Amino acid sequence: MRILIAPDKFKGSLTAAAAADAMAEGAHAVYPDAETVRVPVADGGEGTLEAAVAAGFEERIRAVTGPLIKPVGAAWALKGTVAVIETAQASGLAALGSEPDAETARRAHSYGAGQLIATALDAGATEIVLGVGGSAMTDGGSGALRALGLRPLDAAGNIVPLGGAALADIATVDTSALDPRLAGADLRIAVDVRNPLTGEDGAAHIFGPQKGADPETVAALDAGLRTWAKVLAEATGRDVDVPGAGAAGGFPAAFLAFTDARLESGFDLVAELVGLDAQLAGADLVITGEGSLDGQSLTGKAPIALADRARERGIPVVAVAGRILATPEQLAEHGIEAAGALVDLAPTPADAIAHGAQYLRRAVAELLAGA
Repeated sequence: MRILIAPDKFKGSLTAAAAADAMAEGAHAVYPDAETVRVPVADGGEGTLEAAVAAGFEERIRAVTGPLIKPVGAAWALKGTVAVIETAQASGLAALGSEPDAETARRAHSYGAGQLIATALDAGATEIVLGVGGSAMTDGGSGALRALGLRPLDAAGNIVPLGGAALADIATVDTSALDPRLAGADLRIAVDVRNPLTGEDGAAHIFGPQKGADPETVAALDAGLRTWAKVLAEATGRDVDVPGAGAAGGFPAAFLAFTDARLESGFDLVAELVGLDAQLAGADLVITGEGSLDGQSLTGKAPIALADRARERGIPVVAVAGRILATPEQLAEHGIEAAGALVDLAPTPADAIAHGAQYLRRAVAELLAGA
């Protein structure tokens, strides 16, 4: 028997790789002679880099400017001429160094993410996969392009400060020093949301509160993004307020304006990076999972998207999650034949998180034994 084990992360408990190891131990308890193939997956945000490294990409570290100026060590990965970058590594909430609040929401920027892109170009990358998610900023990608040579100017010709709140002061942009290598690079931005850049469904209103923004700050950030979109349209003739541009604080917007960047399904991109279709070939069973299997999962998050691919090939799927809010009928529609939740085994949710690997091994073993 060949078992493909391909979980996403169990946020706050286990990385995708650690989850895959625990699942494999549970599978071997029931099928000791089974061949288990471990392929961590992700949706294109946090976890994308880990999945790429597990698939053979070389991890590298670079010190960059964090979302509030303080330097941070940011990882990225390279394989041949393909680079994988997570914006959260350089410009994520975890890099703030403090709890997010209205002030950090106004000041946070994506400059460090732009430095990672420059580093990848320096290393000879011609294709750059950008995983977005977990960001601290709402700056429309302006900081990243600043790191690549763009100069946002106010009406008096002064350079506008970094951060989402300062976008409202931008009157024009100077592109004379913009890195020319961007024009020849294949930029693929992994997104798993369809939110536009601005408005009630845009970056500031939907994701700003998660980054510490109060209602006044949300309004200011949205106004700044509207100004930024207008300036970009005037400079390039491109409308960047499109579905998906609201991801990661509007990060894609700047690149949609000045490059031929493409917005792509996060899971599909990761599946390509890790060679998922080839791994599915010959599999007799798929085991997947994530922290929470819920309504959001059903919109195409990694475990469900993986289950759909397995179902198309007639491969049964077993899923284990920290908690399961989707119904058995909903999961069955995607080919998931059995599912178990760690919270059903642990005495408390906190214990399930603290000892995730232990309960994950047990859950997998019990599901397979009962199959």
